[in-house]
Amino acid sequence: MTLDIGKRLKEIRTEHRLSQRELAKRTGVANASISQIESNHLNPTVGALKRILDGIPISLSEFFDEDHKSEEKIFFAAEELAEIGDKGISFRQIGANLKNKAIQFLHEKYQPGATTGKTALTHEGEECGLVLKGHLQVEVGNQKKILGPGDAYYFASQKPHKFKNVGSEVCEIVSACTPPSF
Repeated sequence: MTLDIGKRLKEIRTEHRLSQRELAKRTGVANASISQIESNHLNPTVGALKRILDGIPISLSEFFDEDHKSEEKIFFAAEELAEIGDKGISFRQIGANLKNKAIQFLHEKYQPGATTGKTALTHEGEECGLVLKGHLQVEVGNQKKILGPGDAYYFASQKPHKFKNVGSEVCEIVSACTPPSF
């Protein structure tokens, strides 16, 4: 999936009748950064994009759903998983539009050194994941641990959290979040 992130952000922001300045106030992201993202001079991390979209509000899933279809789909071929990641992190989601859904299920891949960003994420709900291969540093509140194959995590998503591949190979995990927040 190839999406012009800047163009899409501007379209959604203007649909919601928000100025760049108002969106910046709501999110704590600098007005100049929003402007640079919209003009494709700055490619945001997943964490930064999520913070911006929370100010609209719209989920990452809805942001990357170009089709806006609401048909109920039950089975998904591997190539049909919706890619909602960027910058060294692949989030392949089962189902493109999770509006009115109770769970979000992801197949995630983190390139060596890839991180969800300097700023921790927070959102409603709970999330859990299982490391399939590689090593992932998971930081939740003041706790930090490096997880390897077979290790897992489960926490309340209201706690500030970040993820980083601290290994030299791709880290692969499967995760779930309820309610869908990306």
